[in-house]
Amino acid sequence: MLAVIISLNSCTNIGPQTIPRDRFDYNTAIADSWKEQTLLNIVKLRYADMPLFVEVASIVSGYTLESSVNLNALHVGSGNSVAGNEIFSLGGTGKFSDRPTITYVPITGTHFNKSFMTPIPPGAILFLMQSGWDVDLVFPLTVSSINGLKSKMAAGANQRAGDADYYRIISLLRNIQKSGAVGMRLVKNKKGQDSTVLFFHDKNISDEVRAMLKEMNTLLGLKPGARSINVSYGSIPRNDQEMAMLTQSLLQIMITLATQVNVPEEHVREGRTVPSISMVDKQGRDWTMVNIKHSVEKPENAFTAVKYRDYWFWVDDRDFYSKRTFAFLMVIFSLTETGGKEGLPLVTIPAG
Repeated sequence: MLAVIISLNSCTNIGPQTIPRDRFDYNTAIADSWKEQTLLNIVKLRYADMPLFVEVASIVSGYTLESSVNLNALHVGSGNSVAGNEIFSLGGTGKFSDRPTITYVPITGTHFNKSFMTPIPPGAILFLMQSGWDVDLVFPLTVSSINGLKSKMAAGANQRAGDADYYRIISLLRNIQKSGAVGMRLVKNKKGQDSTVLFFHDKNISDEVRAMLKEMNTLLGLKPGARSINVSYGSIPRNDQEMAMLTQSLLQIMITLATQVNVPEEHVREGRTVPSISMVDKQGRDWTMVNIKHSVEKPENAFTAVKYRDYWFWVDDRDFYSKRTFAFLMVIFSLTETGGKEGLPLVTIPAG
């Protein structure tokens, strides 16, 4: 009995045991909800529906564990006699509560304008390339023109077929990137601001890479033999030593991906949405960045899936390239985030 009482009354610290589980569970839940929300908004844009993002501003979770033990004994006898009846009673109560408080904040107004409507800085795009993201993924999604050479636009007022030289430049840059002959650095301009410079190595490179560098300089109208190129935002360069990049906003990127959603044929016939537009360039290469499928039944092997207009729209978990595009999109979200630490999800769990 004493052993039972001691074990029930001992102080059990539940805090440390919950940390590994809660960090993993909240991490997974927030990541999955962002993927589903992003997919839903891409599909909604395809149907000319209003996109809306709601971020998890904070998570406060508190645990409470209470326990108590009651022990009663009663001896019933007569006079001084030790004979009698002994009555014992043992009781215990316990209580465990988990009260998470989650705050959701819709992204609207100035926050929406800065995060979704502002073009991505060219320097940030080059940093993505420098960190290892493939040029043939980064540029078609984020750069609409380079020195006046335009990409294919499948939706919006600027819908166009695109220039063949634009995609040739991407192919050349990808090969140069794989060779390790391209890099970037930040320099201070006359106003003390950081300016991005793209440079190409001229030593220890093959003749094939030299030929590709020469062809790329010609296509971009750069100075022959130029190894350092100033990068700026715009449509047309100021001189033959500058690369002008007209970049897209996050909303424009999502609209581009929305045109690649596979939609039910009856929705097109009924005028609910427009037909899918081919992303094949003049050389026959397909520049489709994501394969979003649809089905009536809930998919079994989905990387992420949402239900919209009685259909399931989803990305197959076995489609690595589509998953890579979603991962890249999440990185773009982080690049365009303008809030401070107060906007980050916060998990608070009492450890006592």
